[in-house]
Amino acid sequence: MSFTAWAHGHARSILFLFGSLALAGAVASFLLPVSLFPQVSFPRVRITLDSGDRPAEQMTVEVTTPVEEAVRAIPGVRSLRSTTSRGTAEISVNFNWGEDMVSAMLQCQSQVNKILPSLPTGTSFEVERMDPTVFPVIAYSLTSDSHSLIELRDLALYTLRPALSTVSGVARVGVQGGRVEEYRVTVDPDKLQSFNMTLADVASALSASNVLVAVGRLEQYDKLYLVVSDTRFKNFDEIEHTVLRSTPDGVVLLDDVATVEHSAEPQWVRVTADGHDAVLFQVYQQPSGNTVEIARGIKAKLREIRKQIPEGVKIADWYDQSELIIASEHSTRDAIVIGMVLAAFVLLIFLRDWKVTLIAILTVPAVLAATILLLYVLKMSFNIMTLGGMAAAVGLIIDDAIVMVEHIVRRVRAAREGDPRAQVLSAAREFTNPLAGSSAATIIIFTPLAFLSGVTGAFFKALSLTMAASLIISFVVAWLAVPILCARLLKRRDAEIEEHGAFTHRVHQVYRDNMQRLLRQPRFVIAFLVPLLLLGFIAFKNVGSGFMPIMDEGGFVLDYISPPGTSLAETDRLLRQVESILQETPEVQTYSRRTGLQLGGGVTEANIGDFFVRLKPFPRRGIEE
Repeated sequence: MSFTAWAHGHARSILFLFGSLALAGAVASFLLPVSLFPQVSFPRVRITLDSGDRPAEQMTVEVTTPVEEAVRAIPGVRSLRSTTSRGTAEISVNFNWGEDMVSAMLQCQSQVNKILPSLPTGTSFEVERMDPTVFPVIAYSLTSDSHSLIELRDLALYTLRPALSTVSGVARVGVQGGRVEEYRVTVDPDKLQSFNMTLADVASALSASNVLVAVGRLEQYDKLYLVVSDTRFKNFDEIEHTVLRSTPDGVVLLDDVATVEHSAEPQWVRVTADGHDAVLFQVYQQPSGNTVEIARGIKAKLREIRKQIPEGVKIADWYDQSELIIASEHSTRDAIVIGMVLAAFVLLIFLRDWKVTLIAILTVPAVLAATILLLYVLKMSFNIMTLGGMAAAVGLIIDDAIVMVEHIVRRVRAAREGDPRAQVLSAAREFTNPLAGSSAATIIIFTPLAFLSGVTGAFFKALSLTMAASLIISFVVAWLAVPILCARLLKRRDAEIEEHGAFTHRVHQVYRDNMQRLLRQPRFVIAFLVPLLLLGFIAFKNVGSGFMPIMDEGGFVLDYISPPGTSLAETDRLLRQVESILQETPEVQTYSRRTGLQLGGGVTEANIGDFFVRLKPFPRRGIEE
């Protein structure tokens, strides 16, 4: 007994199995993470170092070079690249593809920690892997006409960030811009000299007076009490009355030699949004996070804590990656639906049997659901590559079902007499080898994409696996499920339908006549094909290439750089003119601007930065215009 005959003998079990897989895939579609790109770990680790306001030359010698030497000793390091600026350095550590980047990141952290005591006091560092999650999934701006940048920054740091960090899937919430509150002490050198004191004495006294230390413990009545000395400054007067020196002749207070002012730290960066100085907070997802669910959770959390936000503070979202993902999902859905409708239309025209059409169309959602289940098992996600793979596979899935259905129907109608189910089994057995060969040839074309190296391979692996899985499942469904459904649904009256209607007969007649003419004149065919091949080769050489297709994402990044050495204030003045142009452009919905910062992080100067411009929904002019 052949396997095909055995399968038909267990038709109910096989249909139950396929139905269960389809149902499980439908459930898995709600559990699968959703993101813009596949989960890719690029072989690069970025180390960001901060060491106050040291000049770039001093930073290079005292910070950047020692860290480079320490990191270079890590096994697997291919190359290093560093950028050093005033008080800041960034080192990119490149590894070979295939390296365990979690281990590599931990080794980088360990190496920097080893030499941290030898670096200048106060040096801090941050180590992060480079992957798609280094860019935010949703970002907002805080602006206000009645609240200072200090208040806006405190609101973002101490109210919004803790609340938003609790949303499932959020890795961290970054805050850019604003100002940090401080008290500025301006010492009068003449008064200081009259008391025979130095600046070091003033700094030492202020530091010693502003501390919180544990001084001991006290046990009483079976209780343990920890004793803490809190001499931290609580108001402006306490700072002014700090004791600098105590002698038998009296004490010297801070306000005897200096003036104290309420101020803010010097500003080395400038952040604006919609023409106002602003504070930006950006939400970053975990590698396995669901971008769409994170965006929904963030919006819900902001509505929940709205009462904690002071009056007069405006929150605007200037970036939302989930919108692009949802649009991609809708495009994939539309492509699948349109493909199924067109296929059904063609089948009805040529086969003129709604049962046959239904059998072929049912295979598409069943195969896609089983493919989604496999993606879930492989811990993959919905992204532009997997969605694109499924959309591209729809035509091939329908093709497998159509050729099997067409062959079965032709055999059933040719027999005219007898049980149609016997003809179905015979037709399925006949078509097994051609169907397997056709599917294998297509799968072989896409499989090598999974073994490409570099960034291309990292992205196209998801596309390749999705299409290969869809085609394998499609073959199994067309080989087993389609004949079983035909055997159960097709009746004697379906076999009595004429094979060719008036329309199909006319199409076949036109095709037959034209093909006979071409076969009698093969030179004409060759004369047509050779120039066509040459034109194709010329077009191949002249068509542009790129990693990703051009997409209208509803926004764009505008990088800028002013002449080297330009101050922050002058750069800001120049860019205010650019902002006025953006505000006058009707298609612009909102924008944010960073000066001395970058959207994706990294070391910059006061003359470098970028805009992110968010456009209004369609209808509007295209992004290229």
